[in-house]
Amino acid sequence: MAFEPQKVYQTLAVAPIVPVFYHADATLTCQIIKACYEGGIRAFEFTNRGDKAKEVFKVLRQYISTNYPEMALGIGTIFNAQQAEEFIAAGADFLVQPVTSPDVADVCKAHNIAWMPGAMTISEVYNATVLGAEIVKIFPGNVVGSGFVKALKGPMPATKVMVTGGVEPTSESLKEWFGAGVSAVGIGSQLFPKNVVEAGNFEEITQKISALISYYQTLTK
Repeated sequence: MAFEPQKVYQTLAVAPIVPVFYHADATLTCQIIKACYEGGIRAFEFTNRGDKAKEVFKVLRQYISTNYPEMALGIGTIFNAQQAEEFIAAGADFLVQPVTSPDVADVCKAHNIAWMPGAMTISEVYNATVLGAEIVKIFPGNVVGSGFVKALKGPMPATKVMVTGGVEPTSESLKEWFGAGVSAVGIGSQLFPKNVVEAGNFEEITQKISALISYYQTLTK
């Protein structure tokens, strides 16, 4: 049974760092998930960016359900209703988009699945909230910058946003983005350097994530 939307949002409120990852090797991805969980991650976004995405996702769903039932598993890079239906059927707890698609919003609402659409302008953010988004993904963060989030919070102070793209796995980057007013951050390739992953040095990933989570907690005290 998928997480209820509010449970996903509550999970993000406690541990608002979301790894964004894709790999065609399901076994390796399970090791990445284990490293992330041990570091304190409770919401993981696997991206629909390869031919084997669905196949690997089904393995991840079983692995997480068996070993880490308190971790929410999301699917990213969803563009249309068909993709949304397929991954919800495969057990997605939440859906993340680089764009905002009304048909995907409808699917998520029908299945009671947390939906985080992508936006780049204030109009797009607003339109996403009208369609029912409780958290809007600002993407790409490296293009709009943290100043955009600060500006957005002026006319729309209650709007919750997660930024992806441009967030570095450093205390300075977390301070910049959370200080600007984001509710969560998605971190991709910089969290998983190719040489570290290929060497199987998953403990290094765990330690890096643990340090980031600890630093975030100091920001909220």
